Amino acid sequence: MSACAEPHRVALGVTLAFFDNPTSLIYGIGNAGRQDDGLGWAFIDRLEQMCPHPRARLRRTYQLGLEDADLISRYTRVLFVDATKDPAVESFTLSRPEPKLDFSFTSHAISVPSILATAQQCFEHVPDAYVLAIRGYEWELQEGLTSPAQHNLGHSLEFLSTPR
Repeated sequence: MSACAEPHRVALGVTLAFFDNPTSLIYGIGNAGRQDDGLGWAFIDRLEQMCPHPRARLRRTYQLGLEDADLISRYTRVLFVDATKDPAVESFTLSRPEPKLDFSFTSHAISVPSILATAQQCFEHVPDAYVLAIRGYEWELQEGLTSPAQHNLGHSLEFLSTPR
């Protein structure tokens, strides 16, 4: 296990079973045509292979937009899955973001905290939200994850699949 992931699991107590209900959304963010940026989509692909008929709603997107505040406001729990370039992340991290408007609302992609804050402000509901950030390494215009990113993907799925 990743040294940075283990404390999150103990603190959060989150596994895939936690999201195994129709009021949950698992949201893979990324672009499968840009190498490791496709980690969010690959996570969803693997979930579909593991469980062909999941009870949670699975969705893929290139980036978050304002309309996602409406979407997430309809769920009790949301797991956002995305790649990270952060060199401090050894394999993956699991965190629980708080609603917070930031300057990302003016860009082409909006942060998870801003989406949560928008859902709170516009729809008066914020789901129980988590972010799984999986470490990626290459971002060129090419399909396929790098070997280290595939390892991190497998590690994150193993971690979240392990019952307590």
